[in-house]
Amino acid sequence: MSDDEREEKELDLTSPEVVTKYKSAAEIVNKALQLVVKECKPKTKIVDICEKGDAFIREQTGNMYKNAKRKIERGVAFPTCLSVNNIVCHFSPLASDTSELQEDDMVKIDMGCHIDGFIAVVAHTHVVQEGPVNDRKADVIAAANTAAEVALRLVRPGKKNKDVTDAIQKVAAAYDCKIVEGVLSHQLKQFVIDGNKVILSVSIPDTRVDDAEFEENEVYAVDIVASTGEGKPKLLDEKQTTIYKRAVDKNYHLKMKTSRFIFSEINQKFPILPFTARALEEKRARLGLVECVNHDLLQPYPVLHEKPGDYVAHIKFTVLLMPNGSDRITLHPLQELQPTKTIDDPEIKGWLALGTKTKKKGGGKKKKGKKNEGDKADAEPMDASKTDAAAS
Repeated sequence: MSDDEREEKELDLTSPEVVTKYKSAAEIVNKALQLVVKECKPKTKIVDICEKGDAFIREQTGNMYKNAKRKIERGVAFPTCLSVNNIVCHFSPLASDTSELQEDDMVKIDMGCHIDGFIAVVAHTHVVQEGPVNDRKADVIAAANTAAEVALRLVRPGKKNKDVTDAIQKVAAAYDCKIVEGVLSHQLKQFVIDGNKVILSVSIPDTRVDDAEFEENEVYAVDIVASTGEGKPKLLDEKQTTIYKRAVDKNYHLKMKTSRFIFSEINQKFPILPFTARALEEKRARLGLVECVNHDLLQPYPVLHEKPGDYVAHIKFTVLLMPNGSDRITLHPLQELQPTKTIDDPEIKGWLALGTKTKKKGGGKKKKGKKNEGDKADAEPMDASKTDAAAS
């Protein structure tokens, strides 16, 4: 085997080093999410919380692999976003923004971390209040969470992406909610946050993806967004967009000096993964980013909205499809929920009853001292009744 082939082979979960890097990134982003949830208090500026989330990830990853023989890239894989109430996603404001959280706000927190390009992403929904969450807020969080639990059990080798699309819509409908259109769950690879294998959240004529079957040793970011509204979000103001990703396959000679300066800075600091315009000099960035986007050098992540009064919940997790089953590596416990709906559908109950680990077929030699280890690792099937009162 040539060095190139060996390097290629080691880039998936068959390499213990790769698994370790995914899990280390996950551990950091889980702790960052915990920190951000604690910061979600009334009268706190949203941009300050976003900055704290990103700074924690930079600090923690910066302490790792300091003495590695080769330089190992590490840090923020997706900037911290706090999208409130009917804002669906990608709200990560500039330093000059004065938006604050208020009591009873429903906050979607979205963030990502990577070590050597191995990415762990997470999204979580938190309501700024004491005590249990109830009524329609509880319904939509329960819808997103239960859909995520079902997806975890269906994103497994041999299953197809369409199976997941159909199932999560059925779960949302059970809570009288809608899965939000246009949200994609992507396969993750080294330095690739939006791989080619995709799970569509809602089957609509405008958005088509190739049929795909999940395979062992793949990694996915499973992304579920539910709404009490129509689930058809709109872009209201392009100026709210602050997150971008370099379109590595595009080139163009920019006309404005400011644009060239900004684009050079982006290529140096953020050549592959998404970044926030907060990391650039603000006045120059506003001008320069427009020309870069107009010529497709950058892919924008727009801030989308449902209608005022609608509630939107977001759950995203990273899952490793290991030989012994699915390993969900990013999550955060939800507040206590008291939804108005319960799961009675036998098909949904059947999905939730599935375990996430696979027992290997017999015949292989067992290592000494490893007896019953597989049984201990076998995840508990999820009781449908427990989806209505989330983990505390």
